[in-house]
Amino acid sequence: MPHPYATLDDWIAREAIPFSLDSPAAFNAAVDAMIAALGDSVDLLGFSEALHGGEELLVLRNRLFERLVTAHGYTAIAIESSFPRGRLVDEYVAGQGPASYEDVQETGYSHGFGRLDANRELVEWMRAYNTDPSHRVKLRFYGFDAPTEFGSSDSPRRLLSFVLDYLAAIDSTAGTAYREQIEPLIGADADWEDPATVFDPTKSIGRSPAAAALRLKTEDLIAELHARRPELIAKGGKDRYQEAVQYATAARGLLNYHAGLAQASGDRVSRLLAMRDAMMADNLAYMVSRECGRGGRVLAFAHNEHLRRGKAEWQFGADLYAWWPAGAHLAGILGPRYAVIGSAVGISDANGVGRPEAGTLEAHLIAAPGPGRFIPTHRGEGLPAGAIPTRSGSKKNPGYFPLTPQSLAEFDWLAVLDSTGYTRGGPPLPE
Repeated sequence: MPHPYATLDDWIAREAIPFSLDSPAAFNAAVDAMIAALGDSVDLLGFSEALHGGEELLVLRNRLFERLVTAHGYTAIAIESSFPRGRLVDEYVAGQGPASYEDVQETGYSHGFGRLDANRELVEWMRAYNTDPSHRVKLRFYGFDAPTEFGSSDSPRRLLSFVLDYLAAIDSTAGTAYREQIEPLIGADADWEDPATVFDPTKSIGRSPAAAALRLKTEDLIAELHARRPELIAKGGKDRYQEAVQYATAARGLLNYHAGLAQASGDRVSRLLAMRDAMMADNLAYMVSRECGRGGRVLAFAHNEHLRRGKAEWQFGADLYAWWPAGAHLAGILGPRYAVIGSAVGISDANGVGRPEAGTLEAHLIAAPGPGRFIPTHRGEGLPAGAIPTRSGSKKNPGYFPLTPQSLAEFDWLAVLDSTGYTRGGPPLPE
């Protein structure tokens, strides 16, 4: 049990580890101390951002991953971007397929994340690392998000085509038979990807007779893969088999999501958010299994609300949505093999985040030596349990979520920066 602290300031003064992104040696020492404290059981380390759009948070992520690779046996990073699209970036990182980053900048990411300069710098560093023959274990890049956007959701074609191509390469008869049954049911991609479905369930085809038949046929395809596991692994290898199964599983999840889009109910948005995060967790569990199979570990990067252990909440206008995020699922799936570093910022003028009010967690934390600091939360044990006010949000960036008292129980560590600018390459924020 950690030492009980009388005040928050006592806890921070005793345990915060200061660092600066401008001092590589001090930063690496701080990371090493944090990883040592987390222990050897962690196979999936989450690092989450308090807002989409924080430049220094992305730089911190890049530096953290570089240190995890060079000193702590990490072999992959997974970011909050489309799972099937991420494969294109991974091919580029491996020195295969596309010749330049521009070739994957749009097609290899969702949410426009390929345009962010920090993501380009991350991927180019990984590619350079992999070209060095002295690095025998090569790095992998993953997207772990469901293939959905806030404004639309993908057709299931990309996911199902990958599985059909895999099966056809091993058993052309079975692959052709499934393709002839599945492709007509998919129909036009534009019907699945209509942005109007986000707010109007009557516009969605997710519960049409063809979509219902496609869901059933996808279950048949998954059952075929499971039933023939020994044969398929023997003929195509375990890695390819597991990847095909994950694509099929992701297709099932996406079809269920489209069915949810077509269902009118009072909790429709919360259910969709929950389904998305459940798919995120399934994807990450697959990635951990794949990397552990070659002696590696994974760093996952997403918003705080996705990787936290407790229930997520999102206030959108007058509506409050609540759901179980990926981190809560992963805590159940992986247990002590999952740890997560939440993040916080003091000030970000570019993101409309002013100075934190007195008494808030952020105000206490940025008063400690910085300009950055890592600090263990002990899941809230031994820390003062009194009321802690929550700071005000952002006037410009709706993706900013302040820390709450519950954050201490939901993250293993916090990474706190005095300030951050707006990310290079990001879309303009409203004034």
